[in-house]
Amino acid sequence: MPASPSTARAINDRLALRLLQHEGPLTAGQLKQLTGLSRPTVSDLVERLTVSGLIRVVGESGEQRRGPNARLYGIAADRAHLAALDVRTGGVLVLVSDLVGRVLAEVAVPIDAESGTGPAVEQAVAAVEEAARKAGPDVWTGLHTVGIGAPGLVDPATGDLRDSSGLPAWHRSLVAALQRRLPEARVTVENETNLAALAEQREGAARDRDTFVLLWLGHGVGAAVVLDDHLRRGASGGAGEIGFLPVPGTGSLPSATDCDGGFHALTGAAAIGALAREHGLPVKGPLDGPGAARLVAEAVADGAAPAARFLDALADRLAIGAAAVTAILDPGCVVLGGEVGQAGGEALAARVGARLGRMSPLVTEVRPGALGGAAVLRGALLTARDRAQDELFAP
Repeated sequence: MPASPSTARAINDRLALRLLQHEGPLTAGQLKQLTGLSRPTVSDLVERLTVSGLIRVVGESGEQRRGPNARLYGIAADRAHLAALDVRTGGVLVLVSDLVGRVLAEVAVPIDAESGTGPAVEQAVAAVEEAARKAGPDVWTGLHTVGIGAPGLVDPATGDLRDSSGLPAWHRSLVAALQRRLPEARVTVENETNLAALAEQREGAARDRDTFVLLWLGHGVGAAVVLDDHLRRGASGGAGEIGFLPVPGTGSLPSATDCDGGFHALTGAAAIGALAREHGLPVKGPLDGPGAARLVAEAVADGAAPAARFLDALADRLAIGAAAVTAILDPGCVVLGGEVGQAGGEALAARVGARLGRMSPLVTEVRPGALGGAAVLRGALLTARDRAQDELFAP
């Protein structure tokens, strides 16, 4: 059945807003060309969206002929403000942006979990408030959407972080605390590796892929599964918990509460540091995600035999997990994400790809992640922006 006039208007408005989001400011003539709509229909939707406060004139096209047809229309970026959080074991990274995703302020705060859940949550909330006030005087009280990336499982039924051993208790309390302080805001939480995969697909190494697996290599190890352009979370939100994968070479098996005998024991930051020492490489500083990435980056830049053997041994370990994922999902592409994946670059990805090619009959490309550790925060922002726009752009 043909759409009703009101439905047709809503579809046209949403199409125009999406074009303005992805293409940037456009003239009415450009909107007509890109949408295929008639000139009167475009004029009506431009007027409608302007009156609603969703778009405004942001300049002129530079054409010689001035006038209404040369006006550039863009999304009213200050219509809503967003916050994105990357929640880590030892702290939180926060950024605040406008509706189109332009970053206005950033704050990084270390958090001592030993101080207790209440004080730790207050520190995290204060970091969000600090970033919002840096972005503008009224941004904190008017935040529209908050996107949070955190380690651990997110319950697909409730959207809440599940109780996970080894992770700070303040992580699970943060969402409720932010919602109490910002009762008008929409607050959501997603697994950090899933957000990294979203960011790599939108803006990084997997932009041309609708099916791939991201291996997160940082302080710990995880995976995100994207099949047919959909993120797959699993029945309990645990799809991609590859740190628990039983693998040879660990000397034990993982348990329901401890992944030390699993893939994590081969590829976590501490394991990478120990592997570097075995190959005679100097190991300095903390063995967290950035510390392990620094070791890998130095080995790639070194090029000497010990460094090459270290990268070979690390690729041997990574290929075990990649082969398991490939045998079950056949994703066609594995992205080595996180700080370590980015630091290893093509040198590490090529090594893993060669080993995977010998272990599996399924053709699988291995790529280095492009966004590194920043992917989680970027994914949280993209998720917040999508949710805010879906609501504000609705009829």
